[in-house]
Amino acid sequence: MILHKKLNFLLERLQYRVLQGSTDVEITDIINDSRKAVEGCLFFCIVGTNFDGHDMVEDVTAKGARVLIVSRPVQAPEDVTVILVEDTRYAMAFISAAYYDHPAEKLKVIGITGTKGKTTTTYLVKSILEHAGFRVGLIGTIEIIIGETHIHADNTTPESCLVQSYFAQMADAGLDAVVMEVSSQALMLHRTQGFVFDYGIFTNLEPDHIGPGEHQDFEDYLHCKSLLFQQCRLGIANGDDVHTAKVMENRTCDLFTYGFGEHNDLRAKNMELVKTPGQLGVAFDVEGAFEDRVRIATPGKFSVYNALAAIAICLQFQVSREDIEAALLKAKVKGRIEMVHVSDEFTLLIDYAHNAMAMESLYTTLKEYHPNRLVSVFGCGGNRSKLRRYEMGEVSGRLADFTIVTSDNPRFEEPMDIIADIRSSIEKTGGDFIEICDRKEAIRYAIHHGQPGDIIVLAGKGHEDYQEIKGVKYPMDERVLIAEILKEDQAG
Repeated sequence: MILHKKLNFLLERLQYRVLQGSTDVEITDIINDSRKAVEGCLFFCIVGTNFDGHDMVEDVTAKGARVLIVSRPVQAPEDVTVILVEDTRYAMAFISAAYYDHPAEKLKVIGITGTKGKTTTTYLVKSILEHAGFRVGLIGTIEIIIGETHIHADNTTPESCLVQSYFAQMADAGLDAVVMEVSSQALMLHRTQGFVFDYGIFTNLEPDHIGPGEHQDFEDYLHCKSLLFQQCRLGIANGDDVHTAKVMENRTCDLFTYGFGEHNDLRAKNMELVKTPGQLGVAFDVEGAFEDRVRIATPGKFSVYNALAAIAICLQFQVSREDIEAALLKAKVKGRIEMVHVSDEFTLLIDYAHNAMAMESLYTTLKEYHPNRLVSVFGCGGNRSKLRRYEMGEVSGRLADFTIVTSDNPRFEEPMDIIADIRSSIEKTGGDFIEICDRKEAIRYAIHHGQPGDIIVLAGKGHEDYQEIKGVKYPMDERVLIAEILKEDQAG
C-alpha cells in the first residue's frame, strides 16, 4: 500500500486556499475523528448534524495535528498549516484517494444504489464474477470482504477515508474488482467522490430515509440517488421503475436498461415460480443483450430484477453463459430471503424485513407460492419510532395466516411492552397469533408446529448475529438457534 504523505500532492485535484503555513509538509496520517488525532496528522474539520470539527481545533493541535482542512477560518497555532476548502467532506474524499495513491484506478469499481435490492445484487454480482474466475471485493451493509478477510460494516457506505483504505487493501491483495452498495446518504455526503465508478446500477426507488438527519423530502432523496450517474462511466438501470427517467435526467454516463418491458436492453420473459421441498425459486427467459433460460434460488419478481442487474454487469466482464447460469443458482445472501433447510415438509427462511414496506413486499411475494399457511415470526426493535411496530403488526396480521410475536432488539425498552404494542395492531386485523417473548422458543414453536406446505418466515433480524438488551449486545444468530433446536430435538 503506497501512502503519499506530501500535502501538496494530496491537494493536486482540489481547489483550495492556504490561510496559513505551507503545503510543503509531510503528514503522518489523515484523521476525521478528533479522538484519533496523532502527532503530525492532517485533520478534517467536518461539520456534522450534531457536531462541528472546527470546534476541536485546540484539542487536535494539542495532540500534534499539523494540517487542518477547514471550510471556515479558525484560530490555530502558527506552526499549523490551515487549508480552506468549500466543503471539507468533499475535500476529504479527494485527499483520501490521493493519500492511498488512487487505488480505484487499479480496480473495476461497481456501485449499486436504490431503495431495495442493493445488498442482494452486490452478492449476486460477486458470486457470478468469482465463478468466472475474477477476484472481487465487497463493501456493503452486512460486511466488507477483502479476499478471505471479512470486516463488520457499521454503515452501508463508509466514510471516504475508509472507502479508500479498503480499495487500497483490495488492490494490494491483487483483486480485480470491487462491488459496493452506495447509499443516498453517502452520495449526499460525498463519501464516494475522488474516483469514478466503472459501472453504476440503479435498482428502484420508493420513499425512504426521509426525516431529520436524512433527506428533507422525496425529491432530495431522488436527487442524491441520481448523483451516482454523474460519477460513473456506464449506468445500468431498472428500466421499469417509474423514477428511472428522473434519476437519469442529468446523467453523464452511457445507459443500459433491464426489466420486463420491451423497451429494455435486457428483458425477462415467461417467469415461472419454482417450488421444491424446502426451497422456493424462479425460472425465466432472458432476451435482448443476453439470451438464455435461467433459474434462481430465491422467490418472487423482485428476485428477477436483482438477477437481471447482476447479469447486466457480468456481460460487461464477458462472463460465459455457463458461469452466469451456475452462479445465479447457487448465490446466497445471508439474511436476505435465506432459506434454511429443516424439513422437506415445509419451508423456513430468514429475512431482514424490519419495516412494514419490506414485510409487505416479502409476504405478498411468498403468498404467490400458495402456501398451506404463511407463518410470521417477528418482533420490533426498542427505542425506535413506535409507528414501525404498529405498521408491522398490521401487515403481519393481515397477510400471515399465523403470527408468532417475539422479541427483536428491545434495547432499553421492556420486551413485553413492545409485544403489547404489536398485539394491539394485530388484534385490529383479526389475525391469528400467539406471543412467545424468548426468540429461540418462538422459533422452536414455529418448527415444531410446522405443517406440510407451510412457509415460515423469521423476519427482522436477517444477517444480525446479536440481540441488544439494555446497552449490551448478546450473541444470537438465528442459524445457530435453529441448529441448536434441531440438535436438541435429536438428542431428546
